[in-house]
Amino acid sequence: MSKRILIADDAAFMRMMIKNILEKNGYTIVGEAENGKQALNLYEETKPDLVTMDITMPEMDGLEAVKAIRAVDSNASIIMCSAMGQQAMVMEAIQAGAKDFVVKPFQQDRLLQAVERVLSRG
Repeated sequence: MSKRILIADDAAFMRMMIKNILEKNGYTIVGEAENGKQALNLYEETKPDLVTMDITMPEMDGLEAVKAIRAVDSNASIIMCSAMGQQAMVMEAIQAGAKDFVVKPFQQDRLLQAVERVLSRG
């Protein structure tokens, strides 16, 4: 059975890009969120194997969403997607429980490598 992934990013084109890369490589996209609050709700609804989470989003940012999702499921696998220059926030996200991060604009291989590494750890 293919791994189920939730994509959280406020930019529709980024969600589409991530979705295309992952689907092309055999992953199933169970939902797309444009803010952290939606990501939390969709996480509880769909129970994905992995979440790709943007840091900068309206309503609830990626950091808050990581904390909220980890409060619901301490085993949640989350990969942060951040723009250059957000290293401090990435470190905070890792401390909050994110398992890895990719820097935008990212290479397809780097995204897949992060997804595969995090999923293989369980």
